[in-house]
Amino acid sequence: MDKRIGVVGVIIKNRKSSAPKVNDILSAHGEMIVGRVGVPCKERGLNVIGLIIEASTDELGALTGKLGQLDGVQVKSLLV
Repeated sequence: MDKRIGVVGVIIKNRKSSAPKVNDILSAHGEMIVGRVGVPCKERGLNVIGLIIEASTDELGALTGKLGQLDGVQVKSLLV
């Protein structure tokens, strides 16, 4: 399958309970991650992670599917 460049946005609502699980999933899919930035939004009680990825649609679906199943985590993605 062709790999494409894309972006993934992850919003974490409860950092203490969800962040370790998110990090485990991201580590398991680390071969597709080109860049990562995390920003705390303290005034909203959220944490945002932005990823630059190089992946196939199947690989991206596996990553976002696992992240999307976590309580308090929202994920959106785009491949170009």
